Amino acid sequence: MTAIRLLLVDDDPLVRAGLSFMMGGADDIDIVGEAADGGEVEALVDRTRPDVVLMDIRMPTVDGLTATERLRARKDAPQVVVLTTFHADEQVLRALRAGAAGFVLKDTPPAEILAAVRRVAAGDPVLSPTVTRQLMQHAVGTAADTRRTRARERMAALNDREREVAVAVGRGLSNAEIATGLFMSVATVKTHVSRILAKLDLNNRVQIALLAYDAGLLEEEEEQQGH
Repeated sequence: MTAIRLLLVDDDPLVRAGLSFMMGGADDIDIVGEAADGGEVEALVDRTRPDVVLMDIRMPTVDGLTATERLRARKDAPQVVVLTTFHADEQVLRALRAGAAGFVLKDTPPAEILAAVRRVAAGDPVLSPTVTRQLMQHAVGTAADTRRTRARERMAALNDREREVAVAVGRGLSNAEIATGLFMSVATVKTHVSRILAKLDLNNRVQIALLAYDAGLLEEEEEQQGH
């Protein structure tokens, strides 16, 4: 089994040392580098070719949000897991919109951080539907109406079946669960997800979930089920 190549980014040397000790002890994790600021990340990624970057949000020169946006805009970008001290944080939400595959709290037990890195390396997001909803409900305010209009315009590119799959992704369902609920094969679900990502110019399932939420599709589905 090929080890997961992991890059650690945090401005606190004690946090980096703790993460390095904790993650480096796993047989399937290979720590390929460490950075103390987001400004160092792109050059390190070029040198070390990590599969996953564990990225602190708050750093003094270039923060984790900016570093995530820069990384995820690149071709063949590594997956990013954001490190944060808050559940409902506007910066975390922005990092997810930029393409981060999920986030973990800094006080998360070591085994769960390891599990998050493994999940992301395998192509799965590390966000529960409950946490996703908390985050997105936190991002209310004057920009909400504009976001909804733009999200609906983008969602108009999808056909009815793709829209159903997008809503299911937004509810946090796995491919197998979506296949059962929509009476299709898992392979067909994967094809629909790939088409949604391509049509909407997104790079992971978290972004599909955020866009479905922004467009109000999850609320509409709940209202329909309530009647």
